Amino acid sequence: MRAAPGGREGMTMKTSLAKGSFMRTFLRTFIVGAVLAAGGGVAASAASAPADEITNWNQMLFRAGLVGGSTPLVITRVAAIVQAAMFDAVNGIDRRYTPIHVPSAGPAGASRDAAAVQAAYATLVQLYQAQKSTLDARRAVSLTSIGARESSAAIASGIAWGQTVADAILAWRSTDGFAPPPPPFLGGTSVGMWRPTPPAFAPGAGPQFAYMTPWVIGAPGQFRPAGPPALTSDRYAADFNETKTMGSLSSSTRTPDQTIFAWFWASSTASYLWNNVALSLIDRTHRESDSDSQHRSATLENARLLALLNLAIADAAIGCWEAKYTYVFWRPVTAIPLAATDSNPATTADPTWLPLFATPAHPEYPSGHSCVSGAAGVVLANYFGEGTRFRVTSDVMPGVVRQFDSFSAALEEVKNARIFAGIHFRSATTDGQTLGASVGEYVLNNAMQPVD
Repeated sequence: MRAAPGGREGMTMKTSLAKGSFMRTFLRTFIVGAVLAAGGGVAASAASAPADEITNWNQMLFRAGLVGGSTPLVITRVAAIVQAAMFDAVNGIDRRYTPIHVPSAGPAGASRDAAAVQAAYATLVQLYQAQKSTLDARRAVSLTSIGARESSAAIASGIAWGQTVADAILAWRSTDGFAPPPPPFLGGTSVGMWRPTPPAFAPGAGPQFAYMTPWVIGAPGQFRPAGPPALTSDRYAADFNETKTMGSLSSSTRTPDQTIFAWFWASSTASYLWNNVALSLIDRTHRESDSDSQHRSATLENARLLALLNLAIADAAIGCWEAKYTYVFWRPVTAIPLAATDSNPATTADPTWLPLFATPAHPEYPSGHSCVSGAAGVVLANYFGEGTRFRVTSDVMPGVVRQFDSFSAALEEVKNARIFAGIHFRSATTDGQTLGASVGEYVLNNAMQPVD
């Protein structure tokens, strides 16, 4: 990580968990109130009926993250922990794939569903201890449902194995570098260097992710991109002027639909949005699969898909943050008012320029959303097909739906959304998606492989 002149690397854990955009904070407050008023967040998402306990608890983990106020960055780690535990719990009984971490030693005859439920519950209750009563209620509902079709002995055996797996995953990731956090990272004042941005002027978020132990890739910098364009280059000028025009709060060239999708892709976490797509496609694929053998196969395959998805997202976030804190590049909200200092005759300063919405508190290059979306798109396209038609809905922007005829079309909109919001330059979104796609391909080729 390159230290900023006169700056300090890092941030406090409190800052990492608490800082976010005004919009996300407002929407989270609104939706959490609705959840609590409705009785605690056990209800399934309206986007799709859950196919099994794997998808039930995938929804539960994102509900817990929303209520718990987890940032988009932190939820990548949470989702990877929970989905890794569920996969190793189920696969440890079926033994059809290589494990993520826990050797496949589940007892014969144990309930796969009970093992998955306990693994999810045990990890979530450790990560969100204040939500124990809600998680207890969801666990009771799950085990009651399983008890209608499986023996008490199989359920008890599955619970014991799921707890063993959860304990092992939690112990493993307790030394991944997430905690303790380093000191606050304040960047620097050199031309082109990131520094805290308005309105909060918060320290850089999540610098420990730059050196956290990855889940599958060999090192955080394995797929590091070449870096942002030189400030004096034509490419930088083109990026600068596009964001200045299209991403301005008062832009007259951004269309209403472009404004809507800029807000939409920032409304929730990228992890939630792509997991919700996965759940809707799982539901579509398995809607008619209701036999016992099909259910057992779906339990493992759903666990594997969601583990692949969330491990790829988590490693893409780690790789992205390694690059962010290597290059420490300034945001448009800094670059545009200070353009007179960049030595590029094709850029013009505008000291009153503001983005469509508040800039996230971390360096600009590469784009975090583009990194994790690139990884998610590769995994889901591999499983469902690149030309799959699907829709995306948000947990905190009800009534807004984005529809796509392919994963590449959705990824293109994600790139544009960050530019039209005024928080990124195009090079950061393009290179971020390339990084994420590389991580996704690596995870597909190296994790959870079939056992011969």
